[in-house]
Amino acid sequence: MSKLPSRKPDRPPARGPADARYWDPRDLENELRRTFQICHECRMCATYCGAFPLLFQAVDRDVDRGAQGAEELGGELFESVSDHCWQCKLCFVKCPYTVDDGAPELVDFPRLMARVKAQRARRQGVAWVDQLLGEPQWIGWLGAGKPAPFANLVSANRLVRRAAEKVTGISSEFPLPPMAETNVFRWFGRHVPDQDAGRAGEVALFPTCYAEFNFADVAVASVQVLEKNGLRVWWPEGLTCCGMPNLDGGDVNAATEKMRQNVDVLWPLVRRGMKVVIPGPTCGYLMKKELSTYLDDSRATEVASATVDLMELLERKRRDKTLNTHFPTSLGKVAYHAACHLRAQKMGVPGARVLSAVPGTEVRIIERCSAVDGTWGMKAQFYQEGARFGKRLVASIVEQESALVVSDCSLAGLRILKETGKQPLHPVQALGEAYGLPALGRLESVT
Repeated sequence: MSKLPSRKPDRPPARGPADARYWDPRDLENELRRTFQICHECRMCATYCGAFPLLFQAVDRDVDRGAQGAEELGGELFESVSDHCWQCKLCFVKCPYTVDDGAPELVDFPRLMARVKAQRARRQGVAWVDQLLGEPQWIGWLGAGKPAPFANLVSANRLVRRAAEKVTGISSEFPLPPMAETNVFRWFGRHVPDQDAGRAGEVALFPTCYAEFNFADVAVASVQVLEKNGLRVWWPEGLTCCGMPNLDGGDVNAATEKMRQNVDVLWPLVRRGMKVVIPGPTCGYLMKKELSTYLDDSRATEVASATVDLMELLERKRRDKTLNTHFPTSLGKVAYHAACHLRAQKMGVPGARVLSAVPGTEVRIIERCSAVDGTWGMKAQFYQEGARFGKRLVASIVEQESALVVSDCSLAGLRILKETGKQPLHPVQALGEAYGLPALGRLESVT
């Protein structure tokens, strides 16, 4: 007779590639069955994503055939479930069986799904679509700046996108991030800091690929708002992608190379007492939660400990009553999308709290997943599934009828734009408007 796996592991599950068990297929199979059995008995996350319905249906089928539970599940099912996990991390936030809740089961479903993809990539190679989506900084270097108008024209062409979908695997329906015409790193080099910058300390900005190459206004507003609050901003040369897009495709080697490069650049600044400030929730999640897991390096732990989300930093200043609260402009009604990778950091919604400090501003929080989460929702294979799960977010945005939509997540913003026609702002852009700070276009016109 088959035997159910024990709920409590004999030893903590392998978390990262430094543990030899991480790459052991048999160890992975045992951990998958153990975790799937616990998930099947709980079912709290049944509506979170496409992974859980697949898992529950498979176990129910086996039980109907005489199994006790998840003990007979195998390879194809494991890979299928991992394919339909888009790494929003919300199941970990809600799960009562995690190390964060002091539970003996030590369940970490998202990390386990990432391990499945890592082993498959090692066996079969990294899929072409994952190789492309895994390098946003390369795409940015090629398409941003002077080539941006042409690149944006091409990406808006439906026929070109449909043809490209067949070659790349990137959905022709998903709106690609626009290429920024401004090189914001060069803009920063000639930027004259606010006269108060430095009186409250210094911070290192990790701008993220999307703020650097696609949504330049976010990078500019980040610098302006931080300076408005007395902080001198350092933009370190030599930073690269955080590595999360590579992890989405199971490419651990490429991800860890990027992590090491960023640690090399940031660690000297951290040792000088600087916080690493990040305006993107996905990059922030990786730096805080994954850096020391994937790198066996004490410097990585120091950098992770010094990392803070941009709006989290500003919310701390609001609580400490050191936030600059001279807001000449009201924002009115704001629909604030709570990004999954912010919620996964268990910090709540700092952007919403900071924007609520602007007089005459009413913030409504929407806790719905966009089903984009990194690169998953951009793939043709999963676009329709992602759009279906994202309808709950879209409906909530439409119900608010707000003049202003805000989201920390630029990719979630693309889903919102496509489905509602409303262009979301990053909360730091909205805060910049409340301060009356000039947007990038106006800044360029006077330089």
